[in-house]
Amino acid sequence: MLFTSFAFQPYIQTALADKGFVHPTEVQEKLIPIISKGKSLIGQSQTGSGKTHTFLLPLFDKVQPEKNEVQVVICAPSRELASQIYQEAKQLASFSETEIRVMNFVGGTDKKRQVDRIANQQPQAVIGTPGRILDMINEQALQIHTAFAFVVDEADMALDMGFLPEVDQIAAKFSEDIQFLVFSATIPEKLRPFLKKYMKNPVIEEIASKTVISDSIDNWLISTKGKNTSHLVYQLLTVGHPYLAIVFANTKQRVNEIANYLKEQDLKVATIHGDISPRERKRVMKQVQNMEFQYVVATDLAARGIDIEGVSHVINAEIPDDLDFFIHRVGRTGRNQLSGIAITLYDPSQEPQIEAIEALGISFEPKEIKNGEIISTYDRNRRTKREKKTQDVLDPTLIGMVKKKKKKIKPGYKKKIQWEIDKSKQQKRRIEQRQKTRQAKKHKKNSSQ
Repeated sequence: MLFTSFAFQPYIQTALADKGFVHPTEVQEKLIPIISKGKSLIGQSQTGSGKTHTFLLPLFDKVQPEKNEVQVVICAPSRELASQIYQEAKQLASFSETEIRVMNFVGGTDKKRQVDRIANQQPQAVIGTPGRILDMINEQALQIHTAFAFVVDEADMALDMGFLPEVDQIAAKFSEDIQFLVFSATIPEKLRPFLKKYMKNPVIEEIASKTVISDSIDNWLISTKGKNTSHLVYQLLTVGHPYLAIVFANTKQRVNEIANYLKEQDLKVATIHGDISPRERKRVMKQVQNMEFQYVVATDLAARGIDIEGVSHVINAEIPDDLDFFIHRVGRTGRNQLSGIAITLYDPSQEPQIEAIEALGISFEPKEIKNGEIISTYDRNRRTKREKKTQDVLDPTLIGMVKKKKKKIKPGYKKKIQWEIDKSKQQKRRIEQRQKTRQAKKHKKNSSQ
C-alpha cells in the first residue's frame, strides 16, 4: 500500500514526499482510515511503530486554517516527546498554502510570552505536556472547547509519571462529541477507569508486533563476571565504533558513575536523567541531534518518548527491573529498518532475568571482548544442553557410569566408560542394520508376488 492511497489533501502528500515516506506502517495502514472517519479510538502498539503520523495525518487533513480557533489538542507526557510531535506537526503545516498555526506548550518555557502570543490569535493545533496546557487553560488564555479531536499519546507513560489528573481536567473541558484518541504501548488496569469515563464505544485496536523488536537489531549478550562494568562499557564504545550509542542504567547515580568514568577516559559524554533541569535536558538533546555527542548515558527517561535519530548501538549496562523497558531501550536503535546493535551486560546470577527476556521471543548472541575485538563466544547454556543430549543418548547403565566419573576414579576407568559407550553405539547400529535388512527382504517378497 502507498500513502497516495489515502485521500489526503495535496499539501499533506507533498509533506510526506518531502519526508521520503512512501509506504505506511502496519499501524498507519490500519488506524488512519478509522481516525479519518471521526471515530474515537484506543490504539495499542509497540514503540517506534509510526504512531505520531498515524494521528497527525488524518487530523491535519481536517484542520480548517481559515478558522481562528483551536481544532486539535495533543497531550504528551514528556517535554521531549511533545517537542518531537511538534516538529513533525510543523513540518506538515509548512506545506499548507494557508497558514496553520501550531504551538507547543511545555514547562520550562516563558508562559507569559505564550499567553500574550495567543491573546488575539488562537493556534489551530495545540501540542504540549498536560501541566502546561492546563495552566494555559486556567489562565483563560487557551480556548480548547472548540476542538474536534483530543489525542493522549503514550497514555500508560502519563499514568506512570502521575499526569493523569491533569489529562482528566483537560478532557473535562471538551464537548461530549469530541473525537478521543488514546495511544499506548500497554493498557494498565489503572488506566481503564479514565478511558471508560470519557470514551463511549471506542474502536479498540491492538497491533500485535510480528516480532517483539525489529528484526534489523542484533542482540548481543556479554558476561560481566570478574569485570568492571564501567570499563566494559568503555571498551564496547571504543572497540565497537558506534555511530551514536546510548548506554542505559537503572538509576541516576549509576548513570553519573558510568558517565564520569567515561569522561575520565577522555570521551565526550552526554547524560540524561530526572535530576537534570528541563532547560538543560533540552539543550543536551539538541546537541545530541547535532552530533556534538557520540555517546549518551541515560536512565529509562530516554527509553520512551525520546526519539534520537541515527542510534547505531544501545548498551544495557544494567538489566532493567521492568522488562518492558528492555523492549523500549532496545527499540531506540534499528529504527526505520536501519540495522542496529543492542548489547546487554549481565552477571551469571541474573540468569533468571535473561531467561525471562528470552521468553519474550528475543534471541541473544553470546559475545566477549578479546584482544581488542568483540568476538563470538560459547553459549552460556552449552553445558546444560550437552548433559541433556548425553542423557538422551545413553542408557541408564551408562548414565550411572558417567556420574561415577565425576567422583574419584581408578586408572583406566575413563577408557572403560568410553568402551561401554562405543559398545552401546555398535549394538544400536547392528539392530538398525538388521531392521533395514528385514524391511528390504519383505519389500522384495511383496514385489515378486
